[in-house]
Amino acid sequence: MVLEPGILAKSKAGRDKDCIYVIISVNDEYVYLADGKKRTVRQAKKKNLKHIQPIGSARCGSVTDDVEIKSVIKQYIRGCKDVDEVNGKVQKARED
Repeated sequence: MVLEPGILAKSKAGRDKDCIYVIISVNDEYVYLADGKKRTVRQAKKKNLKHIQPIGSARCGSVTDDVEIKSVIKQYIRGCKDVDEVNGKVQKARED
């Protein structure tokens, strides 16, 4: 999958493992991520490409609006929780 701004991504490593972010920008080796709460667009998290997993099922329309980023992530997490409750799993989510 091609990484581009607006795609949701899950962190695979680090202290933020399993957290959901929106990709703000992509460089050669790194991406910048935001979740709209702790990591706003102005304070985007720099993450190695190897340490993220793109989520192809959801996209964010605007990568400059923290409110929209929060909303898209929240909708995605709610959808995952419904599926995970059926499968008996619990999704770790960043709900600060």
